[in-house]
Amino acid sequence: MKLVEAFLTRNPCYRAGKKIKVKGLMLHSVGCPQPRASVFIENWNQESFDDACVHAFIDGNDGTVYQTLPWDHRGWHCASGKKGSGNNTHIGVEMCEPDCIKYVGGATFVCSDVEAARAVVKRTYQAAVELFAYLCGKYGLDPLEDGVVISHKEGYARGIASNHGDPEHLWRQLGLGYTMDGFRRDVAEMVGRDAAENSAKCEPAESVEPKEEVMCPFRVKVSISDLNIRRGAGTNTAKIGRYTGVGVFTIVEVREGKGSDKGWGRLKSGAGWISLDYCERV
Repeated sequence: MKLVEAFLTRNPCYRAGKKIKVKGLMLHSVGCPQPRASVFIENWNQESFDDACVHAFIDGNDGTVYQTLPWDHRGWHCASGKKGSGNNTHIGVEMCEPDCIKYVGGATFVCSDVEAARAVVKRTYQAAVELFAYLCGKYGLDPLEDGVVISHKEGYARGIASNHGDPEHLWRQLGLGYTMDGFRRDVAEMVGRDAAENSAKCEPAESVEPKEEVMCPFRVKVSISDLNIRRGAGTNTAKIGRYTGVGVFTIVEVREGKGSDKGWGRLKSGAGWISLDYCERV
C-alpha cells in the first residue's frame, strides 16, 4: 500500500477539528467517472467546500491512498439516516471510478471499455483491502464483527447514512463478483497475515527505548524521493507504505530503533514511522 498524506486543511470539516472514537470503517466510491484522486483533493480543499469531507481517496490509476483527514477526525462522508450518522463512528474512504463509464440515471451507468474499467476497480478494491486491514490493526477492529466494515449502501440500510448504493453498484454492473461479505473476508485474511508478520519481525514495545527527549511535535522535510513507512521504529518492522516525492511531515514522537542513527519519527497522520536519517527539520 502506498500512502500519501494530503490533508484538506482548508476544508471546513478539517478546520472544525472534531474527533471521534473509531468504531468502524465505511467504504464509498465517488459516483462519477474520475479515476484521479488529485482532482477531488484540489476541489475539496477549499473554504467554500462545506458539504463533504472524507478520510482518504484511493486513486484509480495506480492505487495510491491519499489520506485527507486524520483518521480519528470526524468526517462528513455519509450524512445521516433515521438512526443517526456514521460520521460519528466510522472512518470514510472513497474509491475513485473509471473514466470510461457514464452515469445515465441514479447509480446506473454505461461503459465504453469494460476491461479498462474492471482494471481500475480491481486496483482500488485491492488498495482498499490493504488500507482497511491496516486501520483494523491500528484501532483493534475485527472486520468480521457486525457493523465494523460496511459500505455506504449498508450504512443506509442500518439507518446511519444517506440513500446511496455505492460501491456495490459499481462491482455489480461491471460483473466483477465483488461483494461486501467477500471484501470483509479479504480484509480479515490480510489482518491475520499482518499480525503474523508483525509478531515475527517486530521487537516487543518494551524493548524499544525512547530516544533522548525531543520537543514534539515538529515538522520535517523528506530529503529523498522514495521513503518507506514502517509499522514500528526499526528496519525490522513491517513496511506498510511508501512515500514517493519530497514532502513535509509532522512528527509527534521520536524513538531509537534498528537501522537509523537519527532515530525514527511517528507520523501525525497515524500512517506509521519513518527514518529521520532522510529528513531535515523545517
